[in-house]
Amino acid sequence: MIENLQFDEKGLITTVVQDAQTKEVLTVAYMNKESLKRTLTTGETWFYSRSRQELWHKGETSGNTQKVIAIRADCDQDALIVEVLPVGPACHNGTTSCFTEILKEKSANVGSLDIITELRSVIQNREKEMPEGAYTTYLFNEGVDKICKKIGEEATEVVIASKNRDVEELKWETADLIYHLLVLLQEQKLDLFEVLGVLQKRHEQH
Repeated sequence: MIENLQFDEKGLITTVVQDAQTKEVLTVAYMNKESLKRTLTTGETWFYSRSRQELWHKGETSGNTQKVIAIRADCDQDALIVEVLPVGPACHNGTTSCFTEILKEKSANVGSLDIITELRSVIQNREKEMPEGAYTTYLFNEGVDKICKKIGEEATEVVIASKNRDVEELKWETADLIYHLLVLLQEQKLDLFEVLGVLQKRHEQH
């Protein structure tokens, strides 16, 4: 409830805006009680501009609105996370996120779910551009039968690696299987997030 939130001496609360699907942090802004109420009422993000000292509706002029999916407060009730489905880039510089300046690069050895959405985007672009020599282009040219055959092969390799207790091989074969599944979903025009939605519903039912 808004009444329980701890706004600062200026009547503001720090607000972290996060993509509801990719979980990428898009921006950090501030809300006051009025902008939070408008956000809840309209289903789109409203903030308070400290420089202009006025409310502003994200995307009002650019069209890059943010549909609000969920809002959570932290344990101290003095910060918010707003999960959104963005329409266009979040940053005024035209980037998806405002956080583009790298102070320390993440090691390639540290796996994260980020790669799934990145790979999904690459596969989508491959289908549009069909660059010559790319393996993904080859799969799209060959069609669904070839893609399904590769999924069958990779699934079998996963089983064999598992039966052999070969963790290193299992790691590589699982990666191959996930990649080919993403290609199949794109070929079928089935969004990965729809599949994740099914998992979410199943989870909520148990």
